[in-house]
Amino acid sequence: MIMNLRILVAEDEEITLNNIIDTLHEDGHHIIAAKDGREALQKIGTEHFDVLITDIKMPHMSGIELLEKVNEKKMDTEVIIITGFGSIGSAVEAMKKGAYDYITKPFDLDELSLRVRKIFEQKTLKKENLALKAFLGMHREVPVIAKSGSMQKILTVVEGMRDSDCSVMLTGESGVGKNLIAKIIHSSSRRKDKPMLSINCATLTEELLSSELFGHEKGAFTGAVMTKQGLVEIADTGTLFLDEISELSPNLQAKLLKVVEEGEFFRVGGTRPLRVDVRFIAATNQDVKRLISEARFREDLYYRLNVMEFSIPPLRERIDDIRPLSSYFLRKHLPKSGKKISGFTKEAMDILLNYSFPGNVRELENIVERAVILEKTSLITADSIPRSIRLLQIETLDPEKLKTADELVKEYAEKVLKMLSGNRTKAAEALGISRTSLWKILKEE
Repeated sequence: MIMNLRILVAEDEEITLNNIIDTLHEDGHHIIAAKDGREALQKIGTEHFDVLITDIKMPHMSGIELLEKVNEKKMDTEVIIITGFGSIGSAVEAMKKGAYDYITKPFDLDELSLRVRKIFEQKTLKKENLALKAFLGMHREVPVIAKSGSMQKILTVVEGMRDSDCSVMLTGESGVGKNLIAKIIHSSSRRKDKPMLSINCATLTEELLSSELFGHEKGAFTGAVMTKQGLVEIADTGTLFLDEISELSPNLQAKLLKVVEEGEFFRVGGTRPLRVDVRFIAATNQDVKRLISEARFREDLYYRLNVMEFSIPPLRERIDDIRPLSSYFLRKHLPKSGKKISGFTKEAMDILLNYSFPGNVRELENIVERAVILEKTSLITADSIPRSIRLLQIETLDPEKLKTADELVKEYAEKVLKMLSGNRTKAAEALGISRTSLWKILKEE
């Protein structure tokens, strides 16, 4: 496990200071030194530190006073106090005031290294717990439901980039399943055991979105009563999926570019840069190049995110996926219904296969969920499919069972009449003909 905490060491004894720096640097941490409490306080005011290791007795400001300043700033910084054997009482006082631990001189450097490792493990666990809470509601099991050739090609490319950490841009109409492809990319990568978080950039105001992405410091704005970590910070070592990326304001685009390029950002109201290692997957249903030409989207951000691009085809262009997707959504929504439905009737499935799905995969899921709620038999029937979709059904031609135009007209009129519970007046209105014309169509043998 590679440890990379930012640690501030405040120690006025040069030999002790250098020994601590050398030891913790070998462990992989980033170390900043301060020769007294006053210098340490100045650095705390401008930079973020995960750990502060401070001697209890120093010129200008004691370790206890420094600890109190850290507490006042509500910083997410753990403090280890270094004290002499004769000052154990002061160390106990420091623990009561919120110090993480103390260590007495002369101390074993391996022991100090072990205590810092413990802090690292606890911070990692805390971050994973935050990520887990944010991840609730997202499906951990990623279904791969792709029978069509176009989707199989996309999955083949995803498989080939499993060892890459490059940023990815997903394009396609709303509802085509870009979030599902994002989950597959993450679950196929080296980061699959790390958090994957998601946010829709079109659902929040600029101020709220900035706080959600980058977090905020206490007092940054009205209502910010405590420091909050943002999704960029919580997703550290994992993946962040930015849906509808084209809806980001120019200001947030600039902030995001800095994170993508340098792995560095500031919380809202913060003055200390924070570093993260995050993989970004972005998605949009807009023509980004047109937005760039209209100066509504940063070209440099687009090319940073567009290292690998996938264009997800609409569902109407991958009919082979409709049947397996329908079965998957049926299994997904059945448990909460308490019903026993084993599949779809041929008529119901034919309606779905012949529908254009302007709302794509999302619309298909909504249709199936609605059908599960309405259905009273062991199969999803045509009656549980929305009326608007049934009216748009296109007859599938069978070369061996060709029908005449009169036969098709009569069959269609009968279906409309059945759908309207036998009400001929409403059926005639729906067909745009008179009741007499409808009567003649139905009477024809």
